[in-house]
Amino acid sequence: MSYGSKLVGRVGGLGVLTVAGCVAAGLLVASHSQLASYKYATTPTDNTEAFPVGVDPRNATITEQILVDDFYNEYLASHDFQSHSWLSKLTAIFQTNTAFQQLASPVSRIIVVWPGERTEEATKNIGDVLRWDAADRAAFTELMTDNELGFEQGFIPPGQYVTHRKATPLDIANQMKTEFQEVVLERYTDEVDSVVPLEDALIIASLIEREASDFENMREISGVIWNRLFIDMPLQLDASLQYVKAENPYEPNWWPAVRPADKFIDSDFNTYQNKGLPPEPIANPSVEAIVAALNPIATDCIYYFHSRSREYYCSETYDEHKTKLNEVYGPS
Repeated sequence: MSYGSKLVGRVGGLGVLTVAGCVAAGLLVASHSQLASYKYATTPTDNTEAFPVGVDPRNATITEQILVDDFYNEYLASHDFQSHSWLSKLTAIFQTNTAFQQLASPVSRIIVVWPGERTEEATKNIGDVLRWDAADRAAFTELMTDNELGFEQGFIPPGQYVTHRKATPLDIANQMKTEFQEVVLERYTDEVDSVVPLEDALIIASLIEREASDFENMREISGVIWNRLFIDMPLQLDASLQYVKAENPYEPNWWPAVRPADKFIDSDFNTYQNKGLPPEPIANPSVEAIVAALNPIATDCIYYFHSRSREYYCSETYDEHKTKLNEVYGPS
């Protein structure tokens, strides 16, 4: 299936910028992004510390680990891709612009993989930067799905990467696989895997990545997801329906809006119709989302939603959930 016609909606805001503003923004982002990206790509990461684990699926319990925040601050905050920073967002906007890339370097290119992107989505963006043809893009996708679990999603580490402008699919795949090995697999010890298998962590992390707003909210939603799994309740997550809908080659968006009728879509990824986890991740999660999947916040909440301003509300009962929805959005 071809996703070549799908466009990532990150350039719409450029229309309001003046030419001078675009040049100034490009110069600023180019200079900063190259320095930041080289630092990100070359700074050694201390991976000796295994991921903390605060969930026990066998006994259906959550025990918050007091070291989670310390782990995040020491190992992730300074090394992980800062997906919420304005400079990272500007870099993502300008990344496919040839003039911007030339400002950064005539021989190297900056690639941005956004947390929560699909493999097809990341492939398109990488291919646009490196001017790959359809065969190159297909080759890269095949290389990245050739992983230990055979997943189509989940093994492309989000971040900013610096590579040669003539890098091949194999070059980029090897760079991505090395990064995944260093930032995920070396921390995912046998002891961690014995509690939460890697495949489960990647699936849950991908759902969290698409549903949450920041690390704290990731852990809150992780708590709700695990609570639903503990009581054998369908996860009922819209992000899984978005993933299914985007499989339609005529769908123009990577993450289309969900409508009530979509809850009846016949798919193994429909978490309204099927209990348990989807068969695979729905996106490529960040390391912080993996940490959140392993370390949910202990909560009695079973239901949650976000307001239009991204405020988080959770409830223990469905009646309480409906009451909060009515208070925030008005009677349905």
